Amino acid sequence: MKHLALPALLLLAACSPTGCGQTPSTPPPPQPADPAQPGEPAPVPEPEAPPTPPVPEPVTWPHEPGGALYPGSGSGATDPTVWAPGMRFPMEAAPAFANSQVYGYGGYQAPGPGGQCDSRNYDYPWRDNFCETRSWTNGMCPSGKGHQGQDIRPATCVKKVHWVVAAESGTVTSIGSYTVFIQGASGRIYRYLHMDMPGVRALIHEGQAVTRGQHIGKVSADFGGNATTIHLHFEIKAPVTSGGSTAVIFVPVYSSLVDSYGRLLNAPPGDA
Repeated sequence: MKHLALPALLLLAACSPTGCGQTPSTPPPPQPADPAQPGEPAPVPEPEAPPTPPVPEPVTWPHEPGGALYPGSGSGATDPTVWAPGMRFPMEAAPAFANSQVYGYGGYQAPGPGGQCDSRNYDYPWRDNFCETRSWTNGMCPSGKGHQGQDIRPATCVKKVHWVVAAESGTVTSIGSYTVFIQGASGRIYRYLHMDMPGVRALIHEGQAVTRGQHIGKVSADFGGNATTIHLHFEIKAPVTSGGSTAVIFVPVYSSLVDSYGRLLNAPPGDA
């Protein structure tokens, strides 16, 4: 057996598993433990919130302020009170056009030539005609007399097509030759004029309960044998306190119509 010299033995002693003449490497530092503990599920990130849908702009329509009657047609009531908050617009569907039958085209005080079906009668803006010059007593008018309601034309100049509905749940108290009275649960009284009366009587009768939005007739021109245009005349009588006493009287209807028509234009289908 060959014996190695002492220097060779020293050289072998200096060798490490990684090689002779090399210093053993330092072990890598310990890695941080996984945050998920054994047996526990890994954390789930929070889902992102869905984007907020944009709010649609409300549908509006041109309308003159309350009391702004046609020039020369009288002095209007500028009271802005919504006397029938929450009422249903009295026609089932839009568009509808609040304006004057007397001072509109085809009326006997028309601003110029043209019949009742003139397209200018079937366009915006709306215009109030409560207190328009008449001989009827109306305590809410500056003169103490005037038109007691608001005239509204339907979408088209055609009779017996456009539905009229109950403005409020209540009871039919009277049906005349060209009028229908409904007393609402609120105590307010609503009067409708110039509907197709045979059609009305086929739908409702005196003493009948009706619900808000229920069909009660169709717009026509019935006027007890006299001539008028195709339109709905709509009135509200409400309790008004003055001088310490309360009376149920004709009140300006225009603001309530503006309020209810705005809701009709912006309501989801089937609601108003």
